[in-house]
Amino acid sequence: MSTSYALLVDFGSTYTKLRAVDLEVCRIVASAQAPSTVDSDISTGLALGLRRLEEQFGTLPNFKHRLASSSAAGGLRMIAAGLVRDLTTEAARRAALGAGAKLTETFSHRLIADDVRRIVDSAPDIILLAGGTDGGNSDVILENARALAMSDIGCPVILAGNRVARDEAQDILTTQGKTVVATENVMPEMNVLNIEPAREAIRSVFLDHIVRAKGIDRVQGMLDEVLMPTPAAVLSGGRLLAEGYRGKDGFGDLVLVDVGGATTDVHSIAHGAPTRDGVIVQGLPEPYDKRTVEGDLGLRHNVATIVEQCGAEAIAHSAGSTVQEVGRVLTAFQENAERVPTTASERAVDDALASAAVTSAAARHAGSIETIYTANGAASVQRGKDLSEIGVLVGTGGVFVHSRNPAGILRAALASSTRPDSLLPRNPTLLLDQAYLLYACGLLSTKAPEAALELGLRSLTHLNNESTHGHNPAA
Repeated sequence: MSTSYALLVDFGSTYTKLRAVDLEVCRIVASAQAPSTVDSDISTGLALGLRRLEEQFGTLPNFKHRLASSSAAGGLRMIAAGLVRDLTTEAARRAALGAGAKLTETFSHRLIADDVRRIVDSAPDIILLAGGTDGGNSDVILENARALAMSDIGCPVILAGNRVARDEAQDILTTQGKTVVATENVMPEMNVLNIEPAREAIRSVFLDHIVRAKGIDRVQGMLDEVLMPTPAAVLSGGRLLAEGYRGKDGFGDLVLVDVGGATTDVHSIAHGAPTRDGVIVQGLPEPYDKRTVEGDLGLRHNVATIVEQCGAEAIAHSAGSTVQEVGRVLTAFQENAERVPTTASERAVDDALASAAVTSAAARHAGSIETIYTANGAASVQRGKDLSEIGVLVGTGGVFVHSRNPAGILRAALASSTRPDSLLPRNPTLLLDQAYLLYACGLLSTKAPEAALELGLRSLTHLNNESTHGHNPAA
């Protein structure tokens, strides 16, 4: 028996998932899950999961690494405030999403009294306060700091705005007893992004404050570290699989689609530069590792919104069903967000809903191209990322794993004639995260990146037999 194992845990809002990995052969050797017991004592659910693992081992091994991510208790909820919605506010939003946060709201310009009340009432875990380029506007970030300082907020504030105003803003907040973490400006110059320092600050606050606030520190004796929010672990796993490690090739540019009960997330690991000649790029630069979260496209908590957006007739047509049956299944899902489809009809409707969610979420994530007319004639303009030549598209989450047609759902993220302006993937290899491993790869990459990469490369399942640009991910 191997003497080198890693325990990789994800504290989800509903279930705590455990994966035991043999680091010598880079394979999962045992899996278990248990209710997260967030409302009582989160260690209770973990203890139950460990007992279920022990039943498979006989005796639990002495794990070399015991690492965890968490989206329990609603995930890492964040509010971002900046100066201009399309500039510093957007930069702050991208930093938050890339760090694994669930962005509940964004604010631009000066915070008025009603804004502050909304922030206090929403009880965020972190506020990301930006605004102004370095040496630019200082008034707004200072006024917003004063408004937050005099409010009843108790969460940490991350300052990531105009460096000239940083010290004064920090003094304003700390004088009123607020917890402040100051970092570099998310937009030091016009249209120049600098979001990595803010991402690192968010992770630091998560480790220092949020883990304790959500009661996750109760499991410290059972684990070594709770490293990051689960979405950040998934993004880290995706980046490792895209880039490879120390001479071991990864897949290259890729897109990940994660359909959940509350949100549909899309991650892309790619620069997204134009693939067509003569295209002009407009808008803010896109982050290489980008994540978008669609809170209106959750497959259970927002299922009525999906039907409203697409139309019950379209869902019924996709499912090969009737509008009446779609309505019945919709009611059943709304009454029980944890419901698993049990009949062929319910499974068909669930797949149709998932495909609709993927269609919308992927289109929102990808860039677009349009023709504009100038004094010099027609020109092609790209906004956002060009993902048309992406080589690999990965589906992760229970929807894909439990579906009888995961490839069909994942293909909803591809380019089509109905979306001619969208720069979606055209002909990627389709892969399935069958064992829900991307979060585990992301966690393990912090301690044993070579093993994490090998684990991911071996574990993803092909949903088609095609390779893109001559690259075979199984090689």
